[in-house]
Amino acid sequence: MTRMLLQLLPPFFIFFILPVLFFFFLKPSSLKEKKEKGPSPTVTLPKAYPLIGSYLAIKAQGKRRLQWLSDIVQISPTATFTLRRHLGHRQVITGNPATVQHILKTHFSTYEKGNSLRQTLSDFLGNGIFNADGDNWKFQRQVASHEFNTKSLRKFVEHVVDAELSDRLVPILASAAAAQDQTLDFQDILQRFAFDNICKIAFGFDPEYLALSVERSKFAQAFEEATEISSKRFREPLPIIWKIKRKLDIGSEKRLRIAVSEVREFAKNIVREKKRELKEKASLESVDMLSRFLSSGHSDEDFVTDIVISFILAGKDTTSAALTWFFWLLSKNPRVENEVVKEIGEKSEEPVYDEVKDMVYTHAALCESMRLYPPVPIDTKEAVVDDVLPDGTVVKKGTMVSYHVYAMGRMESVWGNDWAEFRPERWLEKVDSGKWSFVGRDPYSYPVFQAGPRICLGKEMAFMQMKRVVAGVLRRFKVVPAVAEGVVPNFIYFLTSQMEGGFPVRIQKRVG
Repeated sequence: MTRMLLQLLPPFFIFFILPVLFFFFLKPSSLKEKKEKGPSPTVTLPKAYPLIGSYLAIKAQGKRRLQWLSDIVQISPTATFTLRRHLGHRQVITGNPATVQHILKTHFSTYEKGNSLRQTLSDFLGNGIFNADGDNWKFQRQVASHEFNTKSLRKFVEHVVDAELSDRLVPILASAAAAQDQTLDFQDILQRFAFDNICKIAFGFDPEYLALSVERSKFAQAFEEATEISSKRFREPLPIIWKIKRKLDIGSEKRLRIAVSEVREFAKNIVREKKRELKEKASLESVDMLSRFLSSGHSDEDFVTDIVISFILAGKDTTSAALTWFFWLLSKNPRVENEVVKEIGEKSEEPVYDEVKDMVYTHAALCESMRLYPPVPIDTKEAVVDDVLPDGTVVKKGTMVSYHVYAMGRMESVWGNDWAEFRPERWLEKVDSGKWSFVGRDPYSYPVFQAGPRICLGKEMAFMQMKRVVAGVLRRFKVVPAVAEGVVPNFIYFLTSQMEGGFPVRIQKRVG
């Protein structure tokens, strides 16, 4: 098959591009050795070379790429720099709030997902809301927005989240606490919890993923693999590499095809069951988001399946990532944990919607945690026309422009010289009654939930879910990391962030 493919390729490709691919595939071992030695004592703009751009510098960073780009953003005079990529392509990376506002609001129509990003993620996300532009995106956002009103949020907290907590999460933690020496992967537990919740509220379907069984389902493994491999397509030095691998059905692309097939079959079964339910019942007891899409006139199975997959990604991986790092930070900051537990103690044992909404200190602590460890640490748009950024950076049509959320949470110019401290009080002020009042930051300095027209629809739902989980867990238990003293987990990301290797913890029953 490889010989047949080469016969179909033009001479230009064979004599010019193939040598470049040969260089990329034969990665020198010295690069691998270098990445293990840690960061350079001084950060400088990476060198660029003909054809390959700054590939050598990028590759040398290995798993430190996110931190390395963050460091470069912070040493750049305008918190914006241009990274030279392969074959003359450029990528603008910024941590400047004024530039973020320019991209996400002022010149919103200039910066879209774009053809390159949509194509890279199309096998996994199809035309779902997170991989859509224009009228398709507007339609999906309009239909989905009905799911995030106050009535839906109250139902979500007091029925869906409460049931998942009391019937599944708390018994698992109580069992682990009774065993004393049992270790749980809390990241996996939180992902299962969030997955059940999003399926129940958005699709009216309970996958019962958070069960006492410790085995992970085929779907969960496939979803994780599809997310990782789809994300790694962006890290290939040339897009044609993953396209050739897909054409030949080899390596990671073969694994992606198998994983996506598993994910899509799972999502299609949800859609088919909902169609059957809508057909058999004259009216449903409650109308979920999937029912609205199927009743909107856009009932094509593949299209609605794309929507289901996108919302699973949003609901499962973002809140679980935020909570994973939140519980880790609390374990390292007992003062903050005590304040959170104190606030929880002021609410009823099973706090209702209004009480959860009023958990001001916990809300601030979650914001502070996501400042340091954002669920989506970097986001990218594509310029559809030529443009000039506020700092004078020229952006040509087709250029990728990324705003670095992780870097922005570490900027002294925005957060002060104590930016490295986990201090929820930076989000709070005392009012006359002596109670805390939450003080938000503008979304362009803190774009954890994006900003402008594409700001996250589920922002309030995410906060309500996370605060209810925190209350339900910390009222009863202490979450203690099962790692050696001084060990800091690695922050990695694919489409969303993760704690590398999971979050091993021991659960202790809270006393007093």
